[in-house]
Amino acid sequence: MEMPTPDPAVLSKKAQLIDRLLTVLPEDAVIHDVMETRVYECDALTAYKCPPLLAVLPATTQEVSDVLKICHDMSVPVVPRGSGTSLAGGALPTADSVILGVARMNAVLETDYENRVIRVQSGRTNLSVSGAVEEEDFFYAPDPSSQLACAIAGNIAMNSGGAHCLKYGVTTNNLLGVTMVLMDGTVVEIGGAHLDSAGLDLLGVVCGSEGQLGVVTEATLRILHKPEGARPVLMGFKSNEVAGACVSDIIKSGILPVAIEFMDRPCIRACEAFAGAGYPDCEALLIVEVEGSEAEIASQLSKITDIARRHDPVELREAQDAEEAARIWLGRKSAFGAMGQINDYMCLDGTIPVSSLPFVLRRIGELSKQFGIAVGNVFHAGDGNMHPLILFDANKPGDLETCEAFGAEVLKLCVEAGGCLTGEHGVGVEKRDLMMHQYTETDLAAQVAVKDVFDPNWLLNPAKVFPLAITETRRAPPVAAE
Repeated sequence: MEMPTPDPAVLSKKAQLIDRLLTVLPEDAVIHDVMETRVYECDALTAYKCPPLLAVLPATTQEVSDVLKICHDMSVPVVPRGSGTSLAGGALPTADSVILGVARMNAVLETDYENRVIRVQSGRTNLSVSGAVEEEDFFYAPDPSSQLACAIAGNIAMNSGGAHCLKYGVTTNNLLGVTMVLMDGTVVEIGGAHLDSAGLDLLGVVCGSEGQLGVVTEATLRILHKPEGARPVLMGFKSNEVAGACVSDIIKSGILPVAIEFMDRPCIRACEAFAGAGYPDCEALLIVEVEGSEAEIASQLSKITDIARRHDPVELREAQDAEEAARIWLGRKSAFGAMGQINDYMCLDGTIPVSSLPFVLRRIGELSKQFGIAVGNVFHAGDGNMHPLILFDANKPGDLETCEAFGAEVLKLCVEAGGCLTGEHGVGVEKRDLMMHQYTETDLAAQVAVKDVFDPNWLLNPAKVFPLAITETRRAPPVAAE
């Protein structure tokens, strides 16, 4: 995936750009040394790297507005960046772009327990939102595996979910309003501290827009009261297909667990070695969690375990206390890091109908043999959000290319099974060349029209989401050198 090369006209304006940025930002918020900008050359999709022209770290909405006005005036592209945990290259810079990081914007601005909302700056990490309200027995529901590090800004950009999204929904179901700065510096307020706002659902357009429309600086989020109790159960099975069939049967039964998570043997082994979670020796593992009163938990688990027994489980074990429950979840939350200790990998993100799980898992196994490259499966099985981890050797010539080809076939498989290219990681650069596989030219034209309204010069987050041919025909030319 080639990124556009820097235009000489923009490079020659770097000194002027720095001088102008220093009029609106403190000196330590403008990072322009070549070695220091390398920190921002990639996100969590580390296979692709490109140092930016420079990086800025504003601390307020006004500073973001001032930066964007300058960049807009000089036709300099801007790449918004949360914590850099994107697995699809969503924060990958181009060589002529300014990285706009929101890491310094991490304050809690307002908490309203009566109306169950919290307003935060968008650089605040996901887990720390719950941390800010836990003393009052509240929490923020979306819980990506990277929640310790990922920022609310990135969660909004990619419409992130997490293990508990089966019951509580993803970011869009828990986002009430945003303050957003457009590319020309205009500050807009969308939504607010209420369930529905008048007029067009622009909040639904912004959430999941991958930084293509504006820079979100503040977010109003729904917070929930903690449930009375929760308990996970481990289910081990003899094959991926059997585990997938069990998930489908649980969902068809009408029971709504708070989470259903899936891991196959490679992931089970890695997570057990990493976290000592007490996972069984089996081909596929499900973690199913329910919550409520003790009576509700017992009733739900009784029905769920009855369904599981029909699939001849290798092991069926309820957590006996909070400590055991925490170990079970530690293993799952550590999956990506645990796999990273044993191999380079590319983490995919596609969605499928839950009923298609057995078929898709079988096909992924067949594709693994076809390409001669291993794959580990760990994902949110309850809502069909797949996360295959394709293992490769970054130091072996051709391995990355094979990995990419394998990944493309898996994502096409998701679409053909009735799903889509992404559930929560976004399109970024990873899937932009596959957009035509899911969308018709008319579909893409509608998406392009929305981008045109918010960012007519196509300066925000360049070379992402849309095939490069579309991007390059719409980007404004850089300002000529003086």
